[in-house]
Amino acid sequence: MKNAIKKFLRYLKVERNASEHTITSYKTDLSQFLEFCAHQFGLKEKSVNIHKIDRLLIRLWLGRLSDKGLKKSSIARKVAAVRSFFKYCFKRSIVEQNPAHLLIVPKKDKPLPKTSTAADISRMMDAINTESPRGIQTKAILELFYGTGIRLSELTNIDVNDLNTPGAEIKVLGKGAKQRIVPLGDQALKALKTHLQNREELFGARTNGDARRALFLAAHGQRIYARAVQRLVKKCLQKTSEVTQKSPHVLRHSFATHLLDSGADIRVIKELLGHASLASTQVYTHTSVERLKNVYSTAHPRAKH
Repeated sequence: MKNAIKKFLRYLKVERNASEHTITSYKTDLSQFLEFCAHQFGLKEKSVNIHKIDRLLIRLWLGRLSDKGLKKSSIARKVAAVRSFFKYCFKRSIVEQNPAHLLIVPKKDKPLPKTSTAADISRMMDAINTESPRGIQTKAILELFYGTGIRLSELTNIDVNDLNTPGAEIKVLGKGAKQRIVPLGDQALKALKTHLQNREELFGARTNGDARRALFLAAHGQRIYARAVQRLVKKCLQKTSEVTQKSPHVLRHSFATHLLDSGADIRVIKELLGHASLASTQVYTHTSVERLKNVYSTAHPRAKH
């Protein structure tokens, strides 16, 4: 079995072009599984026969992991590693049967999305220094995030030509290379127009053809990249918001939650967010219910003893 694991990890690297993080995670998970099997068989790891592995043994291992208090997300990753490994072994005729074929992945606990209040976001917008082209761009980025709910990857890919200021809308490229048109509110549109007037002042040593097309630019004039945006959003949120997570996704979550709280149809929110399934959008209904409970608990005279 040890040799089969080595071949699988090499396959991930060479043929699947998997990331180093994925390969390291799978190596750790499969090594732990091999160690468990060796202990169960009373053998050394190099002597474990892959043909002796059955579904019952895998389930016993997962049960032990659960007893140790591992999170569902960690167990789910280990299940994925074992399933992927035995699928590879079955396709390569290393095993005659796939013992992990019907293995069920435990559902991960989904935490509610972190959101910031509308008041905190307003204070954040007001605190931005817009006396420089860089500050003007920062205001435009934050207004666009909160005003449209677009993803980080969608924002970094936006070109100037994707912006339709007369129509107050912007074209974004979402997951699965799906395009959608998103309307722009007055504040976002105003901030973007001001940014366009000052954008060329952000050109620099790394401004190439792609950067000249990009709506937003990084410090040296290249197209803005995800890490730069994450740092920018975190810095601005830290000044006015107590939300524990300070990332672009907080503004996306806040956009959806505030729309829902104000009575927007969840199906409309789904289209604005670019969700393929309504199930992805329904998580925001739970956030709103929690908010309703908090308001009720605070405001109703008989909510508490």
